[in-house]
Order: sequence, then structure tokens, then C-alpha cells
Amino acid sequence: MSNVKLAIIYYSSTGTNYQLSKWAEEAAKEAGAEVKVLKVEETAPQQAIASNPAWKEHYEETKDVPVVTLNDLEWADAYIFSIPTRYGTMPAQMKNFIDTTGGLWFNGKLVNKVVSGMSSAQNPHGGQEATILNLYTTMMHWGAIIAAPGYSDPVTFASGGNPYGTSVTVDQDGNMKEDVADGVKYQAKRTIEVAKWVKSGKE
Repeated sequence: MSNVKLAIIYYSSTGTNYQLSKWAEEAAKEAGAEVKVLKVEETAPQQAIASNPAWKEHYEETKDVPVVTLNDLEWADAYIFSIPTRYGTMPAQMKNFIDTTGGLWFNGKLVNKVVSGMSSAQNPHGGQEATILNLYTTMMHWGAIIAAPGYSDPVTFASGGNPYGTSVTVDQDGNMKEDVADGVKYQAKRTIEVAKWVKSGKE
């Protein structure tokens, strides 16, 4: 069986979800997957980015990260999405990208893709769970297969206990309040494992 192809698709203004994505990439490669880390296109005005030093710094640091395309979605067997919460739902940047997938959806190209989601917010009840569930609602419309971590490993409890996907609280200075690296890595490996089952069933 060929290796699982994983697209890690993220939006990050100041770097949290980029870091989560890099941890996921590390674990997925260890699990034998072919991995692409891809950002969604930034749609915020340059003036807004420039007004926040941390945002501007991260924007400049990740200029070389490829922007996700519809071809990447078709290429991958599995997706991990990593997004901050915006009022309990996904950021406009991610929503804009997902809204371009109608053609793939209509032609059945997203059916049986394996998907998992991660999120962040500035306080423990800031909408992380709702954001991941909001993402999964879209994935159900796609006919994708959701590979949530659940409580399938004790690492979920150590990472804050979110069964829908790893989530983290970030303070005003951009510091993560929970130690979620191991949770992210477990979630990535579980996503690859489920994708292998699906892929072997197809082949």
C-alpha cells in the first residue's frame, strides 16, 4: 500500500496554529506519511497586520509556506485543520477557502477523506470546542471521515481533555498555557492510522 498523503491546513495570525501544525507534521512523518504543511491565504488588510507586531512578525516569517489549493485537497488522503476560534467558529480566512471547494464536493472528490481538527483561543472556554465542531459539520457535508482523538489515549487528558481535537489556551503574550505537543502528535498519528485503514479498504 502506498503511503498516506496528509495535508495539514492551517490559519495562524501570530503563530500558535502554525506551531501545532509543525508538531503534527513531525509526528505524521514519523508515522510514514507524505506530508504537506499549507496555510490558507491571508485576507486581512496589510494595515491590520502591520498594527500588531506579533502578527506582522509571523506573517513575514511564514511567507515561504505554500498556500493551500484545491489540488492539494484532491491529492491528500487525509487532512488536519488547525485554526483559532473566531466567536466559536472558524476564521474568515479558512471559511473563504472552504467555500471554494464546491466543485470538488459536487464531483465527490472529498468523500472518504479522513479529517481531524485542532484549535486555540485566549481562554479555556473561548470557543475551541465549538470551532472544531463547526469545522466537522462542514466535513460531514463533504462525506469525510472524522478521526477525532476522543479519549483513546491518556495523552488527551494531559493536553486539556478535548475529545474533539487538541485545543490550547494562549495568553496575551502568545504563550501556550497547556502542554499540548504530545496531544497534537498523538492526534496526527491517529489520523494517519485511520487513513491507512480507509486507504487499504479502497485498494
